[in-house]
Amino acid sequence: MEFRFSDHTLDVERRELRHGCEPVAVEPQVFDLLVYLLRNRDHVVSKDDLLAAVWGGRIVSDSTLTSRINAARKAIGDSGEQQKLIRTIARKGFRFVAEVGEREDPTATGAATGAASGSAILPRQNIHFCTTPDGVRVAYAEVGAGPPLVKAANYLNHLEYDWESPVWSPFLHALASRHRLIRYDARGNGLSDWDVDTFSFDAFVSDLETVVDAAKQHTFALLGISQGCALAVAYSVRHPERVSRLILYGGFVRGKRQRGLPRDLEQADALLTLMRDGWGRDNPAFRQIFTSLFIPGGTVEQMQWWNDLQLKTTSPENAVRMRRAWDDIDVSDLLPHVRVPTLVLHCRDDAVQPFDEGRRLAAGIPGANFVALEGRNHVILQDDPSWPRFLAEIENFLLS
Repeated sequence: MEFRFSDHTLDVERRELRHGCEPVAVEPQVFDLLVYLLRNRDHVVSKDDLLAAVWGGRIVSDSTLTSRINAARKAIGDSGEQQKLIRTIARKGFRFVAEVGEREDPTATGAATGAASGSAILPRQNIHFCTTPDGVRVAYAEVGAGPPLVKAANYLNHLEYDWESPVWSPFLHALASRHRLIRYDARGNGLSDWDVDTFSFDAFVSDLETVVDAAKQHTFALLGISQGCALAVAYSVRHPERVSRLILYGGFVRGKRQRGLPRDLEQADALLTLMRDGWGRDNPAFRQIFTSLFIPGGTVEQMQWWNDLQLKTTSPENAVRMRRAWDDIDVSDLLPHVRVPTLVLHCRDDAVQPFDEGRRLAAGIPGANFVALEGRNHVILQDDPSWPRFLAEIENFLLS
């Protein structure tokens, strides 16, 4: 579906906003807000309507809602003073008042671009809690419909902020548009318990096992990203009867302390020092170093989100303890025992995990299919040239 108004075109399936022929950058949540206003332009929509549709019913401050409305107006050449397109109705809500044309686009391919199937507004994300054998409360979320897909936790996650982030949101929305997506915050992260005694590889695998059991998933596809690849490998070896497909992106076989290279050891120690000294500071300069490693090709907005995410996701102490646990991983002995169909993807110029570690991961798993992607972002972004292929390879593999 395309909506045309003023000099703008909003393509729902492709999740694109254009002014004339020029694309307009707009964060996913603001895009969804625009879609909702356009689809309901025949009446005034209340604050509660917007919270239910765009925020999944979560409690959101008036200032947050106002900032998103202002961002939507700015994206389409409107303002709070003019209100020629989006009008505020006192004590009632908001309405899209400009003349709008609609056009169906039968050639649109939502899977290739990360659009939700049939609608930009996805079902509400439901967040639950479960408890691990050692007493840690772990938060997990379920959203979408279709075959179940479980995402193993990676280094830093936050169930709420990731869902809204311009870094993670397009990918998560793409997955949830075709699958029942289940993901969680590992111990020490996000909405899960921060004050925990143990950070170890076995403890992180236990978190994954606990979430799967709590979500009552018996057979499912399993996705690992970055450090989550090692967790996914370990789980699939322990529970091969439950994993139908295994997808590993940007992963590694050996942590930095297990690769036997002085350079990796020096880098590991340097990063830990930076975390201790700078993670929690108001000045983002220290955190910017990590941001530049993970998304060197990110926009200013994406980098700011990643900077903020680091503060919101965990404490400096937990960041150091988790990093130590990941640096000591070595799943070399597990790889030959993986017995499920496996897809391994890795960017050639990944600045966080070497391309060779991705190759090693694929070579060690019997029958694994390896896909090399062009790019240098560790977390692949929606505007990366490899983005369409990245999504297409995953969907084709899950459907095979």
